[in-house]
Amino acid sequence: MEKQSTVLSEIRNNNIEYIRMELSDQYGIARSKTIPARHFKRKTAIGQNFSQLSYAVFDPHGEIVMGTGYLEEINCRDATCFPDLDTFAILPWVKNTARVILNPTYKGEAVIGSPREVCKRQYARLTDMGYSLMAAHEHEFYLETLDTKKPAFETYHFQSTIRSSFNLPFTQQIERDLFVAGVDIESIEVEYCPGQMEISYSPTFGIRAADNAHTYRTAIKEIARQHNYRATFMTKPDPKALVASGAHLNHSLWDADGKVSLFYDADAQYGLSKVGQHWMAGILEHAPAITLLSAPTINCLSRYQLNSWSPVNNTWGLDNRSCLLRAKVSDQNGTYVENRLPGAGGSPYLSLTGMIIAGMDGIERKLPLPEPVNGSAYDKKNLPSTGVKGIPNTMKGALDEFLKDKVIIEALGSEFIQVFVALKKHEMKCQEDAKAKGDVDWEKNYYSYL
Repeated sequence: MEKQSTVLSEIRNNNIEYIRMELSDQYGIARSKTIPARHFKRKTAIGQNFSQLSYAVFDPHGEIVMGTGYLEEINCRDATCFPDLDTFAILPWVKNTARVILNPTYKGEAVIGSPREVCKRQYARLTDMGYSLMAAHEHEFYLETLDTKKPAFETYHFQSTIRSSFNLPFTQQIERDLFVAGVDIESIEVEYCPGQMEISYSPTFGIRAADNAHTYRTAIKEIARQHNYRATFMTKPDPKALVASGAHLNHSLWDADGKVSLFYDADAQYGLSKVGQHWMAGILEHAPAITLLSAPTINCLSRYQLNSWSPVNNTWGLDNRSCLLRAKVSDQNGTYVENRLPGAGGSPYLSLTGMIIAGMDGIERKLPLPEPVNGSAYDKKNLPSTGVKGIPNTMKGALDEFLKDKVIIEALGSEFIQVFVALKKHEMKCQEDAKAKGDVDWEKNYYSYL
């Protein structure tokens, strides 16, 4: 009740007239109903009805996919969704509007097909093991002007100061507005390709790490439109682009109270603690399977190419950007690992989920961390002699690896698996149909809403 009173006070004190009741679908797309603020207290108590179609049956193009188990199989029924009041945030880029993320339920039970619910369940397991996770996604995205459809800025000057000032009112509004919404921007930069940017924010604990990514992605898209831009988190909107957009997952393991960092050990090999090494080994062990959770589209998977700044194998290294895991070892509180597997065009809840399952398995089985890669992980001569697995870069290959990993499948559960796999098979069918028609632009059209 104390939290509810605080939220209601914020609504009154900030003249909030509308509340977005929001969910995140399988591809990280925000879906919502907007209610007048006067109804919020009642909806907090009784819930907001929300079609279960919203987070389970739509493909990236907004088309309904059959076979998920959430359509005619359950008579297209509603879920009763209750606000998670910890996610309440004022949205300065939308007049007199706030947002809250919902927890979907049916007959009092959580709905397992929701990506956020799946993530919450794995985080609860991690907490039961005595750990917490500090994390933040590091998203890249592309900008084009709405009228000309051309990149917001030209040339290939990475982190150029002059190019970074292409539209200061736009980038400064992102920083100011997201801070009010609870996402603390740390840096703004232009990336390598024309129109490509990276805006990074501070890490946090628990499910809020993925909630922040959810808030960030929607804000970037909406604020961009206010400045005559279209922002896309589609991993590779231009097949000829030299660099795709990633969503590197920077993270560190802490004790359950979030007080003591557990990755660093000055006396251990590489400066990494035993539990940190087991965690990393688990991610590497399950990397081929969790690729599909980290890069869940055909377009995302095309990012894994040699010499592309994206991983192509399950390797790690000390500050080595060619590897899947890049360990940044400094001191007790500053040591973290950059998971370079996730692509920008996927759900932050699912990439976090896959990493947690894999890392927990590494700890439980005390998996040994292989030798780090010195030099380029794209060069076979630098790789360990055993244990190296390739990262799948096709939907069929990624789906095969996903389905044969019993640890990942059992942790996710059959209900979620049915939803997720149906969507992947639908994507493959769309790709086949496009090839048969000679449609060379199908990917950009199909994934344009990401």
